[in-house]
Amino acid sequence: MPSADPNRAPSTRGSRRDVGRAGTLLRQSVPFESDSHEALLTVMLVAEQLHGRYEPLFADRDLTRQQYNVLRILRGAGASGLPTLEIADRMIERTPGISRLIDRLVKKDLVVRERCEKDRRQVFCRISDAGRTLLSELDVPIRAMDDASMAGLSKDEKRQLIRLLNKALVERA
Repeated sequence: MPSADPNRAPSTRGSRRDVGRAGTLLRQSVPFESDSHEALLTVMLVAEQLHGRYEPLFADRDLTRQQYNVLRILRGAGASGLPTLEIADRMIERTPGISRLIDRLVKKDLVVRERCEKDRRQVFCRISDAGRTLLSELDVPIRAMDDASMAGLSKDEKRQLIRLLNKALVERA
Protein backbone atom coordinates (compact mmCIF):
# COMPACT_ATOMS: atom_id res chain seq x y z
CA MET A 1 0.00 0.00 0.00
CA PRO A 2 1.49 3.39 -1.00
CA SER A 3 2.30 5.81 1.79
CA ALA A 4 0.37 9.07 2.10
CA ASP A 5 1.87 12.18 0.55
CA PRO A 6 2.95 14.40 3.47
CA ASN A 7 2.63 17.55 1.27
CA ARG A 8 -1.00 16.89 0.38
CA ALA A 9 -3.86 17.95 2.61
CA PRO A 10 -6.10 15.11 3.73
CA SER A 11 -9.15 14.54 1.57
CA THR A 12 -12.47 15.77 2.90
CA ARG A 13 -14.40 13.74 0.38
CA GLY A 14 -14.92 10.62 2.39
CA SER A 15 -14.90 7.44 0.37
CA ARG A 16 -14.87 8.92 -3.12
CA ARG A 17 -12.24 7.09 -5.14
CA ASP A 18 -12.42 8.51 -8.68
CA VAL A 19 -10.64 11.67 -9.77
CA GLY A 20 -13.48 12.92 -12.00
CA ARG A 21 -13.24 14.38 -15.48
CA ALA A 22 -11.05 17.33 -14.44
CA GLY A 23 -8.72 15.01 -12.55
CA THR A 24 -8.45 12.75 -15.59
CA LEU A 25 -7.63 15.70 -17.86
CA LEU A 26 -5.03 16.88 -15.35
CA ARG A 27 -3.69 13.30 -15.09
CA GLN A 28 -4.28 13.15 -11.36
CA SER A 29 -4.09 9.81 -9.65
CA VAL A 30 -5.75 10.88 -6.41
CA PRO A 31 -9.05 12.68 -5.81
CA PHE A 32 -9.13 16.45 -5.31
CA GLU A 33 -8.65 17.83 -1.82
CA SER A 34 -12.24 19.05 -1.69
CA ASP A 35 -15.33 19.59 -3.80
CA SER A 36 -14.55 23.32 -3.79
CA HIS A 37 -11.08 22.68 -5.19
CA GLU A 38 -12.45 20.38 -7.89
CA ALA A 39 -15.19 22.85 -8.82
CA LEU A 40 -12.74 25.76 -9.14
CA LEU A 41 -10.25 23.78 -11.19
CA THR A 42 -13.04 22.50 -13.43
CA VAL A 43 -14.27 26.05 -14.08
CA MET A 44 -10.68 27.08 -14.85
CA LEU A 45 -10.23 24.16 -17.24
CA VAL A 46 -13.46 24.96 -19.07
CA ALA A 47 -12.43 28.64 -19.34
CA GLU A 48 -9.05 27.64 -20.75
CA GLN A 49 -10.65 25.30 -23.29
CA LEU A 50 -13.05 28.03 -24.39
CA HIS A 51 -10.22 30.55 -24.76
CA GLY A 52 -8.43 28.06 -27.02
CA ARG A 53 -11.49 27.61 -29.24
CA TYR A 54 -12.00 31.34 -29.79
CA GLU A 55 -8.32 32.35 -30.18
CA PRO A 56 -7.98 31.34 -33.88
CA LEU A 57 -11.07 33.37 -34.80
CA PHE A 58 -9.59 36.46 -33.15
CA ALA A 59 -6.07 35.80 -34.45
CA ASP A 60 -7.39 35.67 -38.02
CA ARG A 61 -8.53 39.28 -37.52
CA ASP A 62 -5.41 40.40 -35.63
CA LEU A 63 -7.34 40.73 -32.36
CA THR A 64 -6.82 39.51 -28.83
CA ARG A 65 -9.63 38.44 -26.49
CA GLN A 66 -9.12 41.62 -24.50
CA GLN A 67 -9.34 43.81 -27.62
CA TYR A 68 -12.51 42.01 -28.67
CA ASN A 69 -13.91 42.61 -25.19
CA VAL A 70 -13.15 46.36 -25.43
CA LEU A 71 -14.86 46.55 -28.83
CA ARG A 72 -17.95 44.79 -27.46
CA ILE A 73 -18.05 47.12 -24.46
CA LEU A 74 -17.79 50.18 -26.69
CA ARG A 75 -20.40 48.92 -29.13
CA GLY A 76 -22.76 48.45 -26.19
CA ALA A 77 -21.99 51.95 -24.90
CA GLY A 78 -23.34 53.52 -28.08
CA ALA A 79 -22.46 56.90 -29.55
CA SER A 80 -21.59 58.48 -26.20
CA GLY A 81 -18.65 56.11 -25.67
CA LEU A 82 -16.98 55.54 -22.33
CA PRO A 83 -14.08 56.90 -20.30
CA THR A 84 -11.00 54.68 -20.33
CA LEU A 85 -11.29 53.66 -16.68
CA GLU A 86 -14.95 52.70 -17.12
CA ILE A 87 -13.91 50.37 -19.93
CA ALA A 88 -11.29 48.81 -17.64
CA ASP A 89 -13.92 48.27 -14.93
CA ARG A 90 -16.26 46.48 -17.35
CA MET A 91 -13.70 44.08 -18.80
CA ILE A 92 -14.06 40.35 -18.24
CA GLU A 93 -10.30 39.88 -17.93
CA ARG A 94 -8.86 42.76 -15.99
CA THR A 95 -5.75 44.32 -17.50
CA PRO A 96 -3.47 46.90 -15.90
CA GLY A 97 -2.49 48.21 -19.34
CA ILE A 98 -5.87 49.48 -20.54
CA SER A 99 -4.29 52.59 -22.12
CA ARG A 100 -1.85 50.49 -24.17
CA LEU A 101 -4.67 48.14 -25.14
CA ILE A 102 -6.76 51.04 -26.39
CA ASP A 103 -3.68 52.56 -28.10
CA ARG A 104 -3.41 49.39 -30.21
CA LEU A 105 -7.11 49.56 -31.13
CA VAL A 106 -6.74 53.25 -32.09
CA LYS A 107 -3.74 52.32 -34.30
CA LYS A 108 -5.90 49.72 -36.03
CA ASP A 109 -8.62 52.39 -36.56
CA LEU A 110 -11.10 50.33 -34.54
CA VAL A 111 -11.48 52.88 -31.72
CA VAL A 112 -11.56 56.67 -31.62
CA ARG A 113 -10.32 58.49 -28.54
CA GLU A 114 -11.24 62.08 -27.58
CA ARG A 115 -10.55 64.31 -24.60
CA CYS A 116 -13.60 65.44 -22.68
CA GLU A 117 -14.37 69.14 -23.24
CA LYS A 118 -15.53 69.65 -19.62
CA ASP A 119 -12.65 67.77 -17.98
CA ARG A 120 -9.50 67.59 -20.13
CA ARG A 121 -8.09 64.88 -17.84
CA GLN A 122 -10.81 62.47 -18.92
CA VAL A 123 -10.54 60.56 -22.22
CA PHE A 124 -13.61 59.10 -23.92
CA CYS A 125 -13.37 56.16 -26.29
CA ARG A 126 -15.85 55.23 -29.00
CA ILE A 127 -15.96 52.34 -31.40
CA SER A 128 -15.22 53.41 -34.98
CA ASP A 129 -17.15 52.37 -38.07
CA ALA A 130 -14.35 49.92 -38.85
CA GLY A 131 -14.66 48.48 -35.34
CA ARG A 132 -18.42 48.07 -35.73
CA THR A 133 -17.90 46.38 -39.10
CA LEU A 134 -15.36 43.98 -37.61
CA LEU A 135 -17.70 43.06 -34.76
CA SER A 136 -20.55 42.54 -37.21
CA GLU A 137 -18.36 40.10 -39.15
CA LEU A 138 -17.61 38.25 -35.91
CA ASP A 139 -21.17 38.13 -34.57
CA VAL A 140 -22.34 35.06 -36.52
CA PRO A 141 -19.20 32.92 -36.05
CA ILE A 142 -19.05 33.83 -32.34
CA ARG A 143 -22.72 32.92 -31.86
CA ALA A 144 -22.08 29.60 -33.64
CA MET A 145 -19.06 28.90 -31.41
CA ASP A 146 -21.08 29.81 -28.32
CA ASP A 147 -23.79 27.34 -29.33
CA ALA A 148 -21.27 24.62 -30.23
CA SER A 149 -19.41 25.10 -26.94
CA MET A 150 -22.61 24.51 -24.95
CA ALA A 151 -24.14 21.90 -27.28
CA GLY A 152 -23.72 19.16 -24.66
CA LEU A 153 -26.13 20.92 -22.31
CA SER A 154 -29.90 21.14 -22.58
CA LYS A 155 -31.59 24.55 -22.29
CA ASP A 156 -32.56 23.74 -18.69
CA GLU A 157 -28.99 22.66 -17.89
CA LYS A 158 -27.63 25.92 -19.35
CA ARG A 159 -30.06 27.91 -17.18
CA GLN A 160 -29.03 25.83 -14.15
CA LEU A 161 -25.34 26.38 -14.94
CA ILE A 162 -25.94 30.14 -15.16
CA ARG A 163 -27.79 30.10 -11.81
CA LEU A 164 -25.02 28.10 -10.12
CA LEU A 165 -22.19 30.20 -11.51
CA ASN A 166 -24.04 33.38 -10.56
CA LYS A 167 -24.19 32.09 -6.97
CA ALA A 168 -20.42 31.64 -7.02
CA LEU A 169 -19.73 35.14 -8.42
CA VAL A 170 -18.56 37.73 -5.93
CA GLU A 171 -18.51 41.51 -6.22
CA ARG A 172 -15.53 42.88 -8.14
CA ALA A 173 -13.04 45.08 -6.33
